[in-house]
Amino acid sequence: MSLVTLLLAALAATATPSADVYVMRHLNTPPGQRDPDLLPEGRRTAEALARQFQGSPPVAIFVTDYRRTRQTVAPLAARLGLTPMVYDPRDVAGLVERVRAVGGPVLIVGHSNTVGGLIAALGGASPGELGESEFGDIWHIAADGTTTRLRIGD
Repeated sequence: MSLVTLLLAALAATATPSADVYVMRHLNTPPGQRDPDLLPEGRRTAEALARQFQGSPPVAIFVTDYRRTRQTVAPLAARLGLTPMVYDPRDVAGLVERVRAVGGPVLIVGHSNTVGGLIAALGGASPGELGESEFGDIWHIAADGTTTRLRIGD
């Protein structure tokens, strides 16, 4: 095994959280707007998201400082009695550190151009950059780095 491979493996091991992490893109919004509200379809899916985590709900929710990410988790946060915490999408290392400090299941809501990098930084298998019309998927990253793509409502 090369030194580079060993260093990358060590980095991934230190990035892997000790509890389940769920990463998703915000829900349906109109294209081309900087900070839009969710579309009616997005609001309906947000209600379904509130029922998604019956067995092992998140103990913390992280969102970017945009209406669409806050609206995506609002029904779930209300059901769980949680206040979503804002993170800076440019500070991935800081977010990973905050997630690791939680010590329980965490949900992170990002954007089409950030979800893949977040998953990789958390030790999971990145799906790459998402298309502008891709909404409703959640990536579950287990403590061992196993990454599973889920669909809201499944």
